[in-house]
Amino acid sequence: MALLEIRNLIQNFGGLRAVSDFSETFEGRELTGLIGPNGAGKTTVFNLVSGFYRPSGGSIVFKGKNTAGMKPHQVTALGIARTFQNIRLWNDMTVLDNIRISQHYHMGYSLWDCLIRSKKYMEGEARLLKTALEMLEALDLLQFKDELPKNLPYGIQRKVEIARALSVKPSLLLLDEPAAGLNSADVQELIQLIRRIFNEFNIAIWMIEHQMAVVMSLCTRIKVIDFGISIAEGSPEEIQNNPDVIKAYLGDENI
Repeated sequence: MALLEIRNLIQNFGGLRAVSDFSETFEGRELTGLIGPNGAGKTTVFNLVSGFYRPSGGSIVFKGKNTAGMKPHQVTALGIARTFQNIRLWNDMTVLDNIRISQHYHMGYSLWDCLIRSKKYMEGEARLLKTALEMLEALDLLQFKDELPKNLPYGIQRKVEIARALSVKPSLLLLDEPAAGLNSADVQELIQLIRRIFNEFNIAIWMIEHQMAVVMSLCTRIKVIDFGISIAEGSPEEIQNNPDVIKAYLGDENI
């Protein structure tokens, strides 16, 4: 059974077709890329897979379960976590609390447990804190645990967002333009971090990225879409030399 199987995915917004007949399969642990020009439909695909949109057509099957129509927290509970193109952290909570709060969806205690601070609540919070601290240590963020994200450099904020996604222990991590807004030094550090996560956390990673140096150095397989349609798939070398890809990025006059 494939980890993720997407078949003939369609997404319409009124009269606009943002994604058309998109298919993808993750057989297991892979690090793959999804690229294309601005407005090609890449983030729409991620929004469909993570439950933010309900598909207009086609199927999304993760670990044998059809996720179409599931809410984002239900998709997360199955094992899909994501980051966003624009960092979405709770800036008035500490870094530690940003990691802790991401796990509350599966804690299983009630509001009453919280109010009376029951044994179930106390034990759950202790496990949650332990997991959060372990994740921050794993990503070399422990020194920032009491800081507010808005006071941290952008590159550190990006790492915090990735740590938050990893804290739910996903089987598939979706990274939506993780290098966006980073300087060259931070980009190199990000490449090393993603490679380390892939090697150490035993998960599949699917990434959208405009910086080709990131995609080409990390991904073993890349799919390209343009105007919502898949136009190419292959190794980094095959994609770099594909005339349809060059045309999509540069236009006919540059072919």
